[in-house]
Amino acid sequence: MRHPPISRRAAARGFTLIEILVVVVILGILAAIVVPRVMDRPGEARIVKAHQDISSIVSALNLYKLDNFVYPSTEQGLDALIAKPGGQPDAPNWKGPYLQSRSVPKDPWGRPYQYVQPGQHGEFDVYSLGADGKPGGEGEAADVGNWE
Repeated sequence: MRHPPISRRAAARGFTLIEILVVVVILGILAAIVVPRVMDRPGEARIVKAHQDISSIVSALNLYKLDNFVYPSTEQGLDALIAKPGGQPDAPNWKGPYLQSRSVPKDPWGRPYQYVQPGQHGEFDVYSLGADGKPGGEGEAADVGNWE
């Protein structure tokens, strides 16, 4: 079955200016709806990352205690997970480094994680001060810790 011949004018026909403007307006409307929803996600992603980092640090601290019978002191800090600490309490069976990264990670906002032993919420507290770097806060500025 043969198709009727197409005129050159119909074959060369492209998009009109109005068709292009309609498409641009539709894309603009979609962007106005989608972009604000996507822009809220980085804050949530940082909080989730902080929870994951804290979970890894807590696991490393538990391995440290398994080997050395005590958690590192606040003064020894999280660096005791990377290199054998000096001072008290002694770490006679240190078998680290206890973190896979071989360095203590920074929180998603670029600051060091806080470590206190004994903690207010348990044997120790590992936490980030959130986006504002200050205790307390709400939303992305809230503290994220191992007590949650």
